[in-house]
Amino acid sequence: MKRRSYRTSIRRRLLLQLFTMAALLSLAFFLVVRAVAERAAADTQDNILLASATSIADAIYSEQGEVAVDLPYSALSMLGSISEDRVFYRVLIGEETLTGYDDLPLPSPAQGEFETFMFRGEEVRSATVTRTVSSGGSKERATVIVAQTRLGLAAISQRISGMAAVVGFGFLLVATALSLVAAQSALAPLNRMTQSVARRGPDDLRPVDTQTPSELVPLVDALNSFMARLKASLTQSEEFIAEAAHRVRTPLATVRAQAQMTLRRSEKPENKASLRAMIRAVDESSRSAGQLLDHAMVSLRTDQLRDEVFDLVELTQDTVAHLRPTADLKDIAISVELHVETLPIRGDEILMQNALRNVLDNAIKYSPEDSDITVRITEEPRISFFDQGRGFSADDLGDITKRFSRGANVGDIVGSGLGLTIADEVMRAHGGTLEIAPNEEGKGSCVSLVYPRD
Repeated sequence: MKRRSYRTSIRRRLLLQLFTMAALLSLAFFLVVRAVAERAAADTQDNILLASATSIADAIYSEQGEVAVDLPYSALSMLGSISEDRVFYRVLIGEETLTGYDDLPLPSPAQGEFETFMFRGEEVRSATVTRTVSSGGSKERATVIVAQTRLGLAAISQRISGMAAVVGFGFLLVATALSLVAAQSALAPLNRMTQSVARRGPDDLRPVDTQTPSELVPLVDALNSFMARLKASLTQSEEFIAEAAHRVRTPLATVRAQAQMTLRRSEKPENKASLRAMIRAVDESSRSAGQLLDHAMVSLRTDQLRDEVFDLVELTQDTVAHLRPTADLKDIAISVELHVETLPIRGDEILMQNALRNVLDNAIKYSPEDSDITVRITEEPRISFFDQGRGFSADDLGDITKRFSRGANVGDIVGSGLGLTIADEVMRAHGGTLEIAPNEEGKGSCVSLVYPRD
């Protein structure tokens, strides 16, 4: 589920990046098209205004010493045919208005032949043409001004902007669709490689052999190199743990055996007491060393959890049989209550064996001499260990499963504080829980390993 979520997150980020780029390109396209279209519309209006003014200027003539003008119909009709804009004109001979609107302002010399200004409450665009006319032997300067409101230009600009927006949005949709296809195509080799690795078991560290584009070859090579180094490191770690366990436990077992033989031959009470203390110290040292090695092994194996079927009832009985001699030294009786004959489950058998052994070992260590320990197996599946020891205080329960954490009432007993930590880590690795509660009989405690249901 996490791998699928991670791949989905990558796909979304890539698609978001491509969508953002497409949106920016669409916006740039819209702005450029609108600017070009507005400029083209404005140029068209200027050309028509200039053509109209030129047509009027060409119609100016001199007759019997007087200057006159015959306004050509086409000069103004070409402006009116474009839109519903109002048209204004003014013809001046020198400083005198020959015809047209007297209040139409003269152009500013700095503006050239085209100018935009406010006239009668509306924005207008004007074009100005000048001619020299002969009249009565003298030459007069004729000025023709033609102006038009800009409502039509604004309407044209709006239509062009709307069309540009539609085209830009269409471009965005097409670009997004193509981006999705491109993202799927780009991530397909990576998805194939991910699925190839995800389908493997925890112990499968073979090199990845999947056809990938040349761009992913360095990644595959780096992954294969890492897996090779990881496999070598895990192998060395397992060998080291196994060798350490052998080298630590074997000498302690030899010392314990010699001490037991000497105890049998010894007759003096003080010597027997010393030998019993020695045997107990050897047992504590062996137990602490074993727990340290167990914790290291659990930490290693939880990263590559095995998936195999085993019988939890049989495994529990074997664990009880293995630790029964240790309990006999304290005259502790261990009984097993079976509420089910067999209990096949899936998981890592070695880790579960470590969890069972550490919980039972704790129960033996903290139980008083000549007491009882009950191991109950139910179909839930649940394995509960009932002892008659000192139990746990309410303040201890929150931290008792932390590494090297021990109860406040066991300071006089040698221990490493790893037993329940190991069991808790094993159960969490299998999706189960470790539960701690008072003994049903009111004295001691009950530690339960609850395995998840299928």
